[in-house]
Formats: sequence, structure tokens, C-alpha cells
Amino acid sequence: MSILLVHKYNDIISVENLLEAWKEFLKGKKKKLDVQQFQYKLFDNVFALYNDLKNKTYRHGSYESFNISDPKPRNIHKASVRDRLLHHAIYRILYPYFDTKFIADSFSCRKNKGTHKAVNRFHSLAHKVSQNNTKTCWVLKCDIKKFFASIDHQTLKSILAKHIKDKDVLWLLAQVIDSFNAEGKIGVGLPLGNLTSQLLANVYLNELDQFMKQELKTKHYIRYADDFVIFSQDKDYLEKLTLKINGFLQKELCLSLHPDKVFIKTLSSGVDFLGWVNSPNHRVLRTATKNRMFKKLKANSQEATILSYLGMLGHGASFKLKRRILTDPEVAKFCKISLF
Repeated sequence: MSILLVHKYNDIISVENLLEAWKEFLKGKKKKLDVQQFQYKLFDNVFALYNDLKNKTYRHGSYESFNISDPKPRNIHKASVRDRLLHHAIYRILYPYFDTKFIADSFSCRKNKGTHKAVNRFHSLAHKVSQNNTKTCWVLKCDIKKFFASIDHQTLKSILAKHIKDKDVLWLLAQVIDSFNAEGKIGVGLPLGNLTSQLLANVYLNELDQFMKQELKTKHYIRYADDFVIFSQDKDYLEKLTLKINGFLQKELCLSLHPDKVFIKTLSSGVDFLGWVNSPNHRVLRTATKNRMFKKLKANSQEATILSYLGMLGHGASFKLKRRILTDPEVAKFCKISLF
């Protein structure tokens, strides 16, 4: 039997944990008005939250909604400072436990993971399956339809109950989970703006990861959020796998593959994954990613932004893009960097 979460409810709601969570939450937010207002009476606010949690009179508040378009239109829901502080307190205790349960090739919202390592792993597995480009390597790429908006609350709670026996912790998680309903559907969806949503999404899709590894015995599999790829020399195998995966998602997780975002391609034809078009020996920035980068640079050509993009471009074949950035007159005013 797998090891269960050893931490208890009091570990999450303790004043000590809440104050440590505040330090982490505060990073990059000190100038926000709502954060300043909360901090003005920090100890009063923290002890009030602690007492509500201790007495189990805590109720999660409503959300402020706004839209972003990076890289595609998304509806973000922002909780109050009080609730976001609690999210951090929960995350501090739960993340270390659940991170040990995730497979090595799950790369989203995890420490020491991320997109660059996922893309590097993509090329590592591609070389392995293609036997250093001597065999045809087929890649199945899948995307889950409306993932965050389709997460079933009851299913998520049942998954959490397999790991957590403390009923009070489960009660607290239910307060956060049930605080949001997507598109008017009661008991469905997680908000994109919550720190806890990142962790809970990984907990939810860890069920898929374990199915892929333990039931289907899939060796060459990478997942980043709701995007995942599988490598094989056998196209028919991947086609059959697609049906099994979709069946599992529908039956066990109330999810489904996006019908327009599932394809099987050869590696040599170029596979679009995490902003890069990946081929056997190189990767190039996807056109949409490139256009978004130049749009952002036009709006903000500060040195930190430029260095960030140059760092990203260092992971692929992008000499011409680097030259275009560094020869731009607006960029040159802020950043004196050589191409060589």
C-alpha cells in the first residue's frame, strides 16, 4: 500500500504555516493595493483566518474575473488575498507529498521541471525511439478538451481521499474545490487563477499518467499540463492507443480528447510541442510563438525581457531571430549584447 499524507489539518492551518505562506505569497505583490491593505493589519487578518479554520467556519469567497490572451484567450479568476494566502498554506504542505507520486515525465508546474526540460526530454525520447534517426519515429500528440473547465469535483475529491485520510484536510480542500464552477456547471471546473489549481490539476491527471505506465505499459510518454506525446515506431499501435486513452479519460476522469488536436505524425515532418516545431536534429520556434514574442518586445523592450527571450531562443535553432532582436533600434537602446 502506498504511503499516505502524514501531515494533519493543524499543520496546514497553524499560524506558523500561514505566516510562512504569507512570505511566499508576498513575492512580487508588495505594490498591489489589496495586498497592502491585508498586510496593514497582517496579524489580525492571519489570526482571524486561523480562528475561522480552527472552528471550521471558514468559507471561500467569490472570484474576480478577467480575460487574458496569452497565448490564447483565457478567463482568469482571482480570489481574495485572504483566500490566496490559504491556497499557499495548503500548497506548502501538499506539494512535497504529491510531487513524489508524480511520474518523472510530468513536467508542468513542478520544481526543477518546466517547458525547456520537457522539450529536451522530447528530443531524448525521439532519438531513442528512432534509434538515432535510423528508424521512422511516429509521434502521437494529444490535447484534452477544455481541461480545467471539465474537471469533475467529485472525481477529484475521490482521488484526494485515496491519499489523505484526515477528514478535516479533505473538508478544507472541498471548500477550495467547490468555491468555483465553470460555465454555470455545478460541481465542474477549477479556476485558472488559483495556485492550488496547478497542484490539483496534476493530481487529477496523475491518474492518466499511472494508467499510461501501469496499465498500458507506455514507455515513451511525456505530459505537460493537458498536452501529451507518445513515441513509437508502430503507427498502428498509436492509433489503438488513442482509443484506449480516450476511453479511460471519459470513464474515469469525465474528460475527453480534443477531436481537432489529436494527430499522429512522423518526427521528420516536424511535431509542434510546447511552442517549438521539433524535428530529428533541431527545433524552431512556432510562428505563433515568434509573433507573440515580438509583440511583447515591442510593448516592453527592457533588458530583463530581452534576456528572458534570448534565453528561451538559446534552446533552439534561432540565430536569425536573435539577430533580429538585437539589431532592433529600440532593443539596442537597452541591451548591449553580442550575438557571438
